[in-house]
Amino acid sequence: MNVIDTNISGVKILQPQLFGDSRGYFFESFRLDQIDDLLGTHVEFVQENQSRSHRGVVRGLHFQLPPHAQAKLVRVVEGSVLDVAVDLRRNSTTYGQYVAVELSADNCRQLFIPRGFAHGFAVLSDFATFIYKCDNYYAPQAEGGLMWNDPDINIDWQLPANQIILSDKDLHHPLLHQFSTPF
Repeated sequence: MNVIDTNISGVKILQPQLFGDSRGYFFESFRLDQIDDLLGTHVEFVQENQSRSHRGVVRGLHFQLPPHAQAKLVRVVEGSVLDVAVDLRRNSTTYGQYVAVELSADNCRQLFIPRGFAHGFAVLSDFATFIYKCDNYYAPQAEGGLMWNDPDINIDWQLPANQIILSDKDLHHPLLHQFSTPF
C-alpha cells in the first residue's frame, strides 16, 4: 500500500497495490497489523457503514462532536465520488481548508480522515457505493454539520449547483464562521 500525504496534516490517501491478470485484480484493502504504520497514528476501527447514492447527491459536511468524534477510512466500491474533508481543528494552521480527492471503484483509493474534520462527498457517476470504517460508534446526539456550499470554504463539488441533491438536514447546517469548534 502506498501512502500519499495531502496538503492537510493527518489526511492521507491510501493507494493499494493491485495484483491483476486476465481474470481481473486482487488487492488488500485493509490490514489491521499495518494500519497504524500506514497512517502514522494508532486507530482502532469499530464500525463500518455503507451507502449507495445516485449522481448529484451530496452527503455532508458531517462530523460527530466530542467525545463521539470519529476518524474515518473511506472508499468507493461502485462508481465515483469527490470526497471532501474540512479541517475543524482549532489550533491547526489549515483550519477551514479542505482536501478533495476523487475516489472510485477504478482507482481503488482510500482516504483517511482523522478526528476533527467535517466530511462529505458528491456522487459523480450514475451511482456510487461508498464504504467507510469509523474509530468510534455513531451517536445521533453528537451529530454536527457545516453548510455544503459555505463561501468561506468554497468547495468545488464538480457538479452544477442546480444538479446537487441534498437531504433536508443538510440544507440547514451553520456556516463555518457561525461554528465554534470543539476540536
